[in-house]
Amino acid sequence: MANFHSATALLKRRLGARVTTAHDALFAASFDGSKLSFLPDAVVRPKTNAHIAAVLALANKYHVPVITRGAGTSLTGSGSPINGGWVLDLSGWKKITVDAEAGFAQVQAGAVVGDVHKAVEALGWFYPPDPASKQYCTIGGNIACNAGGMHGGKYGVTRDFVVALKGFLPTGEYVEWGVATKKFSSGFNLRDLWIGSEGMLGVITEATLKLIPLPEARWTLLTSFDDEPAAFRAVRALFALRVQPAICEFLDRYSVQCAEVKTGKTVFAGQSGRPVVLLELAGSASELAGQKETVLAWAKANTLAFREARDRAEAEELWEVRRKCSPAMFALADSKLNEDIVIPMRSYEKFAVFLEKLRKSSRLAIPTFGHLGDGNLHVNIMYHRDNRAEYLRAEKTVDRLMAEVVKLGGAISGEHGIGLAKTPFMRLQHSPAQLKAMQAVKHALDPNGILNPGKMFKVFKVAEHPRLKITMPWDHK
Repeated sequence: MANFHSATALLKRRLGARVTTAHDALFAASFDGSKLSFLPDAVVRPKTNAHIAAVLALANKYHVPVITRGAGTSLTGSGSPINGGWVLDLSGWKKITVDAEAGFAQVQAGAVVGDVHKAVEALGWFYPPDPASKQYCTIGGNIACNAGGMHGGKYGVTRDFVVALKGFLPTGEYVEWGVATKKFSSGFNLRDLWIGSEGMLGVITEATLKLIPLPEARWTLLTSFDDEPAAFRAVRALFALRVQPAICEFLDRYSVQCAEVKTGKTVFAGQSGRPVVLLELAGSASELAGQKETVLAWAKANTLAFREARDRAEAEELWEVRRKCSPAMFALADSKLNEDIVIPMRSYEKFAVFLEKLRKSSRLAIPTFGHLGDGNLHVNIMYHRDNRAEYLRAEKTVDRLMAEVVKLGGAISGEHGIGLAKTPFMRLQHSPAQLKAMQAVKHALDPNGILNPGKMFKVFKVAEHPRLKITMPWDHK
């Protein structure tokens, strides 16, 4: 690690108590949800734009890495300060202002996504992106990774709801990309460069988010199938009917088995351990009436069994299997590599067949669930942390998984981003020309390479770095 002691001392003189080098604070900022830990040299909690400008100006002068942080929920290491430096903690920037007339929300980067949901829904509006960590993760982090969630298939992901951004270039200059209007065609669209850039192209301080009317009604249906290919075929048949569920969640048999053991209840009586698809329709009451009839006819023709919710209380009971499956997986092993890949709908069945072969050849449990509305599946490769041979086998399994995903025309990440953990697969997804273009943009905006260096482009070997033996709050979601 480079010695940034003198620069940090100068930063402390400029910002005072806003800068801390206390060990507990450094450790807390040393890792994200990936549990890859690298100690920074200081943690900065700015109060004003002027504080952020000062941090970036000094960082550029002394070539100190700066890693912007919200709640640290990233699962790929994008929030881990691998090169030390200063962690710019924006978790205190929480202001939410809703323009109920125009249907916009001005949200500071540190605002928790779940709090945004509550604020806009109280005024009859809806912000659909809903990652599993929504009660912890922040809007700034969601924008940095272009997070999605269960509503992505119908409504889209974070990128589809960002109207404008405010923040700083890596050089410390304040910028605004777009304004709070429904149309904006004035120059290059640099706003979208920041979305999904994992904090490498700028520091986001505030976003204007587009809202949509809160759905009047919801209807939930839980379905089961003989096997995974049957579930995938049935979902494709549903979408062929031009029905667009607000949520279309898939759990393979292994995920269901874990949830059933955890809850002590079978999802469908007499059908333990069958893959399931959980559907939720949303819209006006009249719109749902017609769609329900279509979906129930589809269920009778394509599923092994189905159960509809008559009210929201029953819907919550049906949702239990989805909520319990992820934490329940730790009964299979104490650690997992959670790979959020995306598969084109045309390749759903091929992927199901491949995944079963991968389980057998790797001799590892690989429970899989995810969002079939947009093909974003979470493949959980389970291993025991203290068994290095098993961990290395898990790493090789990820290699095979990613190669197949790209072969099928898919994406190596749908919502987690690249960070550190997925750097070995960027060259599978992108050609040398594509990577060169990305790096040229990075250099143009960040000539001194201070913002979140070491991520995305440089291959990182996760196996060479121990993971922390801790449990994050969102591991239970």
